[in-house]
Amino acid sequence: MNGSISSRRWFLKQVAAGVAVFPAARLIGGVGEARVSNEKQSESAGAEKASRKRPNILLAISDDHSYPHASAYGCEFVNTPSFDEVARVGVLMKNAFCPAPQCSPSRASLLTGRNIWQNEEAGTHGSYFPKNWPVYTELLEQAGYHVGYTGKPWGPGDWRTKGWDKNPVGRGYNKAKLKERPTRGISYLDYAENFNLFLGDRDPDQPFCFWYGGFEPHRFYEYGSGEGERDDVDVPGYLPDNETVRTDLLDYAREIEHFDDHLGRIIEKLKEIGEWENTLVVVTGDNGMPFPRAKANVYAAGIHVPMAVCWAGEVPARSEMMTDFVSFIDLAPTFLEAAGQAVPDTMSGRSFLAELRSGKAGRVDASRGFAVAGRERHTHARADNVGYPARSIQTDEYLYIRNFKPERWPMGNPRDPYDQWAADIDGGPSKKVVLEDPESKFYELAVAKRPAEELYDLSKDPDCVDNIADDPKYANVKSELWERLKGILAEQEDPRVMGNGDVFDSYPRMRGTMRKYPGFKKREYNPEFMK
Repeated sequence: MNGSISSRRWFLKQVAAGVAVFPAARLIGGVGEARVSNEKQSESAGAEKASRKRPNILLAISDDHSYPHASAYGCEFVNTPSFDEVARVGVLMKNAFCPAPQCSPSRASLLTGRNIWQNEEAGTHGSYFPKNWPVYTELLEQAGYHVGYTGKPWGPGDWRTKGWDKNPVGRGYNKAKLKERPTRGISYLDYAENFNLFLGDRDPDQPFCFWYGGFEPHRFYEYGSGEGERDDVDVPGYLPDNETVRTDLLDYAREIEHFDDHLGRIIEKLKEIGEWENTLVVVTGDNGMPFPRAKANVYAAGIHVPMAVCWAGEVPARSEMMTDFVSFIDLAPTFLEAAGQAVPDTMSGRSFLAELRSGKAGRVDASRGFAVAGRERHTHARADNVGYPARSIQTDEYLYIRNFKPERWPMGNPRDPYDQWAADIDGGPSKKVVLEDPESKFYELAVAKRPAEELYDLSKDPDCVDNIADDPKYANVKSELWERLKGILAEQEDPRVMGNGDVFDSYPRMRGTMRKYPGFKKREYNPEFMK
């Protein structure tokens, strides 16, 4: 574990010296042109030449990991040399976004190339995964790729009922386990050794598509397990700055470093077998960190994720970040194009392989100036298992949020007698600190009811704590962003703007504790529920 503060400071000196320097590139203002349907593949990226070896695809995806918590971004309380190597060899992305601040719907969107409101039950947490649309893993398997995963695939949820013969991510490789779990929070799986087992099953020269799904840094953590100086911790403005929260953030950082350690071993294996330069690698996190006002919220901390991409034989290295907005729905088209496969019309995302190959930093494609996201149900925090529907659009300057049910409690009802309120916030020391002080602003930010519209000026308020939606000075900005977001949602037939949004509340929740109290029932899908 690369956790000592001395090694962390040494590493940051190397960053400052230019070993992995990624200074912030000039940001381009305004909202980009919306392109929400799949377009013709770029001629410059073209089909693979017949003589060219098809690339391997490696996705390394951590669990509950917010931007900018990687040392390549200059974050001082986490040390991620493997993530940083991918960024140094290829591209560090400044504006990567997940489609939902929850693992299950976010991962479904990554697989289908579609936003959560297009994925029916898979657009909410812990329900079914319909077999209505192709997923990139299955398409690559049909094209001759060896496909598999280790760790966390798509989930939680039920894929069997809808006709899948295996998890949509592929065949699981979770046999190898660590001899000893370092802490209570860190997974017992030996991810890197499971990657070796996966490689052992492929035919010689067969390209592979592998999903390394770390369970880290999902809670729970062993309190005080994180190493480093608390003074180096950057406490966001929506959390109290105290010893408990700083300790909790260091514990979170240690989990990220464990994920990064296994990524490093996987990279070394690729180099050992001569596949490093022929592997398209994407390293990211599935949604924001498990702290109040981050995970399960469409604020920046819930949907803005780290991302580094490399393909040593094809994608030129940059000394500065790319600032194009990229969503998880763009990954499936990118992987398919790199593999020389057609991108299905069902995918709303569009490949950014041409931008990666361009060798340019900053804003490569002027149309990539925004990202959209949304959420429905997360846990069992509200009566009758209903969710908290929200949609958002984020640009360089602003984040706009539309809450479709502002009468509901966003994290759960504080007056619920069954002690499940705030269940949409993962348990942990930071949550406990926030909830113990109902008079504090942090309590209000975490659990209070929210208005139908929220707007944040990210240049002044990157932590999204000062809602300016009612400020007359921003009336035009608010109106423009809502119209743009509403147009995208309508084009993609989001039930929330098509008049049948309550269908999301009819989808069953297949996993997790189901609350038993008067009026509660586990719903099965029923269109009559909408009437």
